[in-house]
Amino acid sequence: MGARTRCEWASAADPLVVTYHDEEWGVPVHDDRTLFEFLVLEGAQAGLSWATILRKRENYRKAFGGFDPEKVSRYDETKVERLLSDPGIIRNALKVRSAIQNARSCLLVQKEFGSLDSYLWRFVRGEPIINGWKTTGEIPATSAVSNAMSEDLLKRGFRFVGPTICYAFMQAAGLVNDHTRRCFRYRELLR
Repeated sequence: MGARTRCEWASAADPLVVTYHDEEWGVPVHDDRTLFEFLVLEGAQAGLSWATILRKRENYRKAFGGFDPEKVSRYDETKVERLLSDPGIIRNALKVRSAIQNARSCLLVQKEFGSLDSYLWRFVRGEPIINGWKTTGEIPATSAVSNAMSEDLLKRGFRFVGPTICYAFMQAAGLVNDHTRRCFRYRELLR
């Protein structure tokens, strides 16, 4: 993990957060399962720390069928009850049910647009938005793009996809590069 300059939120964080920052955060994602995973995890994170979600991520992958929207879309009330008793995930009924509803909505989006990737990346015209923040404090919680994404996702039946969650999703999935300019990843992701 060394003495590299990182975004402030990851500079003194636990090793799991540092690794996530260094290897995943802000890297453009074009795989539908990974995009669906980030949508579910960002919704699950609402009101909690990202470190909490990262610690439960492998459990989420097992509980939600490797984030295969086809599998998750078939989850019934019996499966919901099992998930709500699983200490390896966030046991919030609204969040669990939203993941299932989001899988169903994802399938409709895939049918209409060919992929979740095509649908989501159209909000940024297929290219990451490159910001150039000096400090983490300058980074907004929402943007015009995350507002538009949220509004459209909600119209399509998605849940737990408010503008703040959508902006965090955009950061995680690389639709926006919000690494601060001093962070070593900022320039790496410009390439």
